[in-house]
This record gives sequence, structure tokens and C-alpha cells, in this order.
Amino acid sequence: MRASWFTREGSVFGLLICLLIGAAGAFGQDVGGDASAGIFRARNPESRRRTRPSPRRGARTTASTVTVEDRVEDLLDKGNEFRDARRFAEAEASYRDILKIKPRDGRAAYGLGNIYFDQQRWDEAESSYREAVQWSPSDVDGLVALSVVLVQPRAGAGNAKRFAEAEGFARRATNLAPKNAVAWDRLGVALQSRGVWTNETEQAYRRAVQLDPQFAVAYAHLARVLNKMGRRADAEPLYAQAGQLAKDAPTLNLIAESLQAEQQWENSEPVLKRALELDARDATALLMMGRMLSVFKRFQEAESYLKTATEVSPRAFEPYHLLGSAYLAMQRYEEAEMTYERALEFASAGDRKQLAGAYGMEGVGDGYAKAKKKPSAARAYKRALDIDPGNKRLEQKLSGVR
Repeated sequence: MRASWFTREGSVFGLLICLLIGAAGAFGQDVGGDASAGIFRARNPESRRRTRPSPRRGARTTASTVTVEDRVEDLLDKGNEFRDARRFAEAEASYRDILKIKPRDGRAAYGLGNIYFDQQRWDEAESSYREAVQWSPSDVDGLVALSVVLVQPRAGAGNAKRFAEAEGFARRATNLAPKNAVAWDRLGVALQSRGVWTNETEQAYRRAVQLDPQFAVAYAHLARVLNKMGRRADAEPLYAQAGQLAKDAPTLNLIAESLQAEQQWENSEPVLKRALELDARDATALLMMGRMLSVFKRFQEAESYLKTATEVSPRAFEPYHLLGSAYLAMQRYEEAEMTYERALEFASAGDRKQLAGAYGMEGVGDGYAKAKKKPSAARAYKRALDIDPGNKRLEQKLSGVR
């Protein structure tokens, strides 16, 4: 990219950097031992095949009851296997088939939440986890998973309410399972999502590492809160401890996410490279690597990571959004326009408005206008107005190229 472009378009690039930095904290964490798809990787819902008790003497059973239960277990096993293979559409179909023959099954709803979260489909994950908690209110895994999804910041209003709910569900999990290290860690995350950087948050994380001294994620979280409290000397050895304990991509992602949230972009790169060496198609590592490279204006390198992220999570908004922004920064306006259109298919109401602005369709229109491609500029401005009706600035720009 020519250096002069940044002089002319400094305000647009500044907005892009703000977007990248603002999104740096929008991740959860790994949960459970099977960690292969993103920072948050909840355990699969458990099959009861090996634990189902024998019928009581004299108890009445019917062939239809046995058949339904066996069918549920078959579908649950299939859904779990498909999820582990990242065959998300087939996993979704298996879990949904359970709900057709056994409505209000908490394990099926929890399984659906898992595959939606794996793909960063936050709204659908939240809805499914809420059903899981409603139908199985004492299931700690469901409570923890719902707490995780609720701290994923989303565009528009309502984040404060979700963060407060995340704290409530995490507290329920710690009350039900006071020796569950993950539940204590999630309580700390929920507190910090609300801006509570106090002794209570620190102690939640310390409780997590006391219960599980090998819990690398909790060390990274504890380091981050100590950094935020101005205790950098205490935080540094904890980051080192987290790095030494990290054995999988999701844990490394969590460390990188913490570093990016603190603007330590350059330090996140080697951590993400380690994560991608372990799992080259880890959606979260790919997204964070693309974000980091974009911050350093290494857009051509970012492109390959972000394109792969869209392949791994083809129904997630953020990879398309960041890829479109990279194309915009590289003045590849046709590709930016097509990518933003794809992002619109999966955008929430708040996300859609972002795509109308200077690092969305308006920016594409500006690029076409500078290249004296007035029909293309008019098309982009018109699309921006479709997304953000009544925007006077866009109306004036559209009028100017017609």
C-alpha cells in the first residue's frame, strides 16, 4: 500500500484501528479438557449409555420408552462426534433431532449452544444455553457456558445487563460446585467485564488456581487483573506461568487475547503462532492474528488468516467484517464491497449500522469516488443508506456522485 494513502485517508484508518482495538476483548475462554476449537470449548454433553441405572424391580418399562432413550443417546453421540470433527451442520441436525423426539432436553440445547459458540454465533449460542439452563438448572457446565457467552460484547444496547447476568450465573455455578476451578475463574471474568477490578475479582482467580494449580487460563486472567490494578511486577511471572502451562491452542489464545486487550500487540504474535502450530484452523487464533497484523498495517498477511477464518466459521460476522476492512485499507474496493455484503448476512442490528459507516459501505463509496468510478460509488452509498436510512451525510454523498 502507498504511504500517501494513509495521509489522505488517515481518519478512516484511525477508525479501523479503533475498531480493531475495541474488539480485542470480545472473547471467552476454554472450558473443559477437550480444547480444539476456539478459546471457549465447553465439554460435550455427556452420554448416559455407561451410567444409566438398571430398571428397579417391578418398574414398568415400555418398548417405546426404551427406543426413545436409545435414540436420544445415539443422536447425542453423533452430535458430539460431528462437533469434534467440526461438521457443524451435521452436529446441529443431530442435536435438533433430539428435541423433536424429546422436547426440553437440556443436553441437546447445551450441545447446540456449543456448536454455535464454536462458530462465534453469539446470539444463537446465548439462546440455546438459556434453554439448557432453564431445562437443567443444576447443570454446572450449562451455567458456566451461559456465563461465558454473556460476556461476549456485542454491538448495541444490553451489554451491561448481560454482564450482570453472567456474574449471576457464575455465582450459581460456584454455589453448586464450590470446588470447580472453572466456575471461580468465570466469576472473575464476569466481574471484570463489569469493570470490577478489585480484591473480589483477584480472589476469584486466586481461588481458581488454588483449586487447580495447572489451570493456565486462570493464571493469565489473574495476571491481567493485577496489571489493571497497577501491579505489573506481580503480573509478569503469572503470564510466564500461564505460558509454561499452556498445552493447547485455546489456552494460548486466551493469553494472546489478554495481551491484545492491554495493547501489547507485538507480544501476542509469537503466542498466536504457537497456537496455530498446534491447530492451523483455530478460528479464534486466525481472527486475532488477522487483527494484530491489521493493527501493524500488514494487510496482505492479514488477508490469508482472515480468509481462512471465514472458511472455518462461515456464518460468523467478525471474520468477514475484519476481512472487508483489510480490503478497504488496501484499496481493493470491489472485494471489500463483496465481503461486507457477506458480513451483512450474519450481522446483528448493531453490527449492521457499523457496516454503513466509514469502515463499511460508506468507506467503499469514498474509495470508488476518489477513483472516479461514480456508478460504483453511487451503488455503495445507496447500500449504506439501505442499512442506515435517513443518514444525511450519506444522502449528500450519494447526491454528489449521481
